[in-house]
Amino acid sequence: MGGKRKKSDGDDVEEAEEGSKKKTRTSAEKKEQLLPSMIKNKDKRSEVHAKLKRQKKLDKRAKAKARDAAAKRALDLGEEPPEKKVPRTIENTREFDETVCRPDDEELFAGNDADEFSSILNQQQTPKILITTCRFNSTRGPAFISELLSVIPNAHYYKRGTYDLKKIVEYAKNKHFTSVIVVHTNRREPDALLVIGIPNGPTAHFKLSKLVLRKDIKNHGTPTSHKPELVLNNFTTRLGHRVGRLIQSLFPQDPEHKGRRVVTFHNQRDFIFFRHHRYIFETKEVKKAESKSKKDKDGKSENVPEQKTIARLQECGPRFTLKLISLQHGTFDTKGGEYEWVHKPEMDTSRRRFFL
Repeated sequence: MGGKRKKSDGDDVEEAEEGSKKKTRTSAEKKEQLLPSMIKNKDKRSEVHAKLKRQKKLDKRAKAKARDAAAKRALDLGEEPPEKKVPRTIENTREFDETVCRPDDEELFAGNDADEFSSILNQQQTPKILITTCRFNSTRGPAFISELLSVIPNAHYYKRGTYDLKKIVEYAKNKHFTSVIVVHTNRREPDALLVIGIPNGPTAHFKLSKLVLRKDIKNHGTPTSHKPELVLNNFTTRLGHRVGRLIQSLFPQDPEHKGRRVVTFHNQRDFIFFRHHRYIFETKEVKKAESKSKKDKDGKSENVPEQKTIARLQECGPRFTLKLISLQHGTFDTKGGEYEWVHKPEMDTSRRRFFL
């Protein structure tokens, strides 16, 4: 009465089997959770890493094959192909910004008609650019300026000498220039651009990096004197819109398409990439074989030529990258100037936060 039941041999076997199953399960989980960083042996760690990398590559290839097969099956059946997945990038996962421009923003378009660039962008005034350097010029500075003169129409170079920048701005006002560009150099290398709108500003200070001159570009072309077409990409915020209009005011608004010149300012993650190209359209004949049912008298298949238009680009240079440091109201004034925007290190709180 009330005594404990003795374990039989069958119960012992069942417990042993359950224990062995638990051990195999835990060992399998451990193997799945084993990461290369957890292995101390260098050879074993590199071997496991290579295996994981190879397996990941095979899985990716299998998914791509399955995706292509599903699209082909849907095309054969006359159905809509499955939607392509949009990859997650830093650009499309950027932080929300209230200043992003919208097509129905009436206040923005009303401000465009009254800002400092409206007379140039409405073709009431022709852009006239004065280009100069800092007081201590470098060896690469003149080469960069000569290429800027070939890029920007109606641009004129004046030696800086010992003149103060405020006097140069006054001279530009008297001579009816619309903008002043100052190329700053450091250690014999151009490292900054100062763009000043005349007569009422604004003044933009850009950091210049990754400069490649025309002679260093492989298979480069020589630009003509035609007025170029201007392409501005991804200037989406209020600040970016203003910087884009400042850049736009440097170029004439009536491009000559005969010259086939394109100047591009592409903004990506607040870095403005500059490129200068010439384009050409070529028509080529591509032979296309007909199906087996259609054959000529001799029983051979006919090759039907097909016209195909191809666009080709040739880079003319220079090539460089700009990053906005500050935007100031009015013309250049370091003491009493009021700044619209200044970049500070504490503003870089996230990789997904952009200002242009």
